Amino acid sequence: MPAVSSAASQAPGVSGADAGAQEAAGSAGGSAGEAGASAGGSAGGSAGEAGGSAGEAGGGEAGGSSRIRVLVAKPGLDGHDRGAKVVARALRDAGMEVVYTGLHQTPEQIVDTAIQEDADGIGLSVLSGAHLTLFERVLDLLRARDAAEVVVFGGGIIPVDDIPLLKAMGVGEIFTPGTTTRDIVAWVRAHVATA
Repeated sequence: MPAVSSAASQAPGVSGADAGAQEAAGSAGGSAGEAGASAGGSAGGSAGEAGGSAGEAGGGEAGGSSRIRVLVAKPGLDGHDRGAKVVARALRDAGMEVVYTGLHQTPEQIVDTAIQEDADGIGLSVLSGAHLTLFERVLDLLRARDAAEVVVFGGGIIPVDDIPLLKAMGVGEIFTPGTTTRDIVAWVRAHVATA
């Protein structure tokens, strides 16, 4: 089974989400927009606790290619991460390698971790209302670090009027409350290429 790991030892790991997110991962309630499902669980720990690091050897996606590596992150001061954990679990269950950074990450920490983990994509979950600033900063940092090929997508409570602005910045997709995990997985498979 593919690994989900926590890159931030001070933050809750996805391992605590596994039990509660299991029933939610395939439901319409389990969205990147934090709507619906309970992820529950306990605080996680080191990157290896949830079944290995994101670099753990394993099989590939369908067709034998290497697995898509996704960093799921909660930037800023937002303290609600159930939806992010549900999405991380759904991506992992779909055969992707997932690293969850935990809460309260700065854009600099997110980009540093994405580069260290050789991520193909970054999924940001933002509920704080600071989405324009946070997404823009992550994209700017990726460009500055010659990592603009990393696909950035996200979700949360994001006004419909702001979605075109985010996409014009370079955000690949925004998933709003009610988006199914199945739709998120399909989009990531179609738009996030492995290195």
